[in-house]
Amino acid sequence: MRSNHLEIRPLSGTTGAEIGGVDLSVDLSEATIAGIRDVLAQYGVVVFRDQALTEEQHIAAARHFGDININRFFAHADDHPEIALVVKEPDQTANIGGGWHTDHSYDEHPALGSMLYAREVPPSGGDTMFASMYAAYDALSDGMKHTLSGLRAVHSSRHVFGVERPAMKGRIGNPELATQDTIHPVVITHPDSGKRALYVNPGFTLRFDGWTAEESQPLLRFLYQHAARPEFTCRLRWRNGSLAFWDNRSTWHYALNDYQGQRRLMHRITIAGGPLH
Repeated sequence: MRSNHLEIRPLSGTTGAEIGGVDLSVDLSEATIAGIRDVLAQYGVVVFRDQALTEEQHIAAARHFGDININRFFAHADDHPEIALVVKEPDQTANIGGGWHTDHSYDEHPALGSMLYAREVPPSGGDTMFASMYAAYDALSDGMKHTLSGLRAVHSSRHVFGVERPAMKGRIGNPELATQDTIHPVVITHPDSGKRALYVNPGFTLRFDGWTAEESQPLLRFLYQHAARPEFTCRLRWRNGSLAFWDNRSTWHYALNDYQGQRRLMHRITIAGGPLH
């Protein structure tokens, strides 16, 4: 498949695509940038293989798509605060991102997306799963869509990155900054594609606005089980030099933790977004 002169290879029937023939280490043309935006809006995650990027080139590639959101919780690459380190050492058992979530839903203006670059991956394992929130919403009944249409949900980082999360001690910096909560619509209209997408996630959504946590759990549990159905997902098998750019407004992701005793080093840049409607 081709779009705006890009070579596109879908990863599944609902989400994800590889884009071939693009070198992210060089300055991209306006047509190429627009084409990548279009494919990202349609597929939710795009993957570029065999990239050889310095930290400066990774940052420059990200800036084609918006301002960079400096991560306030993760350690940074040396001399490059724009790049968050997503690393698991051989002696660590827990990984970062080991559950379905979408990045920065706890911010008032959630991130547009993330660019994750593989610098050191294990010989096997360490894949990332993605799920389409377009497909999850489309597959709901008309009655459920009507129920969700007026709901808003509370999102927070406190229980994940905050000072009361001992499992993250030594894994991240600045846990005292995990103090914010925010509220977003449960169903959003994607600002680029115009498609409707489910916008709650198991990682950061606490409850529906105006509901108690106990009242919220049955419906949230159903939505989480529904959205993670295999037919809505794709699986990315990493190689050194692979870069994934995903849209946080239309996907979830899940970093699989099946490479005990091996090192995995990824560099992540988060691109700032705007309000959701």
